[in-house]
Amino acid sequence: MPIRIGVIGVGYLGQHHARILAEIEGAELVAVADTDNRRSEETAGTYGCRSFSGYADMIGICDALCIVTPTTTHHSIAMECLRAGKDILIEKPITENLEEAGEIVAEAEKNGLVLQVGHLERYNQGIIAAAEMIREPKFLESERLSPFLGRGTDVDVTLDLMIHDIDIILSIVKSGIKDIKAVGETVLSEKIDAAKVWIEFENGCNALMTASRLSSRKQRTLKVFQKDARIVVDYQRQEVSRHYKNGAKISSDVIKPETKEPLKEELKDFIYCVKDRKKPRVSGVEAVDALDVVLRITKILHS
Repeated sequence: MPIRIGVIGVGYLGQHHARILAEIEGAELVAVADTDNRRSEETAGTYGCRSFSGYADMIGICDALCIVTPTTTHHSIAMECLRAGKDILIEKPITENLEEAGEIVAEAEKNGLVLQVGHLERYNQGIIAAAEMIREPKFLESERLSPFLGRGTDVDVTLDLMIHDIDIILSIVKSGIKDIKAVGETVLSEKIDAAKVWIEFENGCNALMTASRLSSRKQRTLKVFQKDARIVVDYQRQEVSRHYKNGAKISSDVIKPETKEPLKEELKDFIYCVKDRKKPRVSGVEAVDALDVVLRITKILHS
């Protein structure tokens, strides 16, 4: 039996959730909901499912739900879905604060439900390939630059964009944090639009992260420096370039895995976890860890 799934919120990203869920094996898109009735009806018509203006009315016909709504609404919607016994995928960030995030995690655990959070860079084929090469990194540098599009400007760029890199770096370094330094500036919105963050880990590794929505071009890269090698991930190309010692010589290569749509891979994994009752690659625990670091950065930026 396919997993009957619904999408709550079919704006820019939610429409892609609906598109993918309508076509992937093992899932049946049964409903979409949005406060914009026209948008909900158009999406439902395109993908052959039911349309709802209120998400509460569709919970009962779904086995699992994707919550693709503004971050401020994540807690209330997630808690209602979990209390109804439904598995959920919440788009990142899990919530605005740690208290709400902790309540969601506790509710999912109490009811034995799948809670996955949409840190989709974990499903980028470049990152997956690089993970096989990374050994005891000493320094990491990430850059996540975007033109100003007007989306996501209700939160700082750290919560909108940099949180992706925080999650990836935490998954690589696997160490407690010793110190954080951060600078940022408000330019075109009322929130922080550009930021640089330095993290010193307890194991001696350091990371420098840059995030901006003021760039003339889109760029997504991660550089990892370790003994005898430099590894560079290009998220957009989903490829890895490597320079490394090979005996007395310096060698280089480019690893180009098969390109896959990260969101599709993430949703396929969600369906797998729901069917087989497995822990997701990014559960509530990992999402809370990333949120905790972002909130620490936010406090520094606004102090």
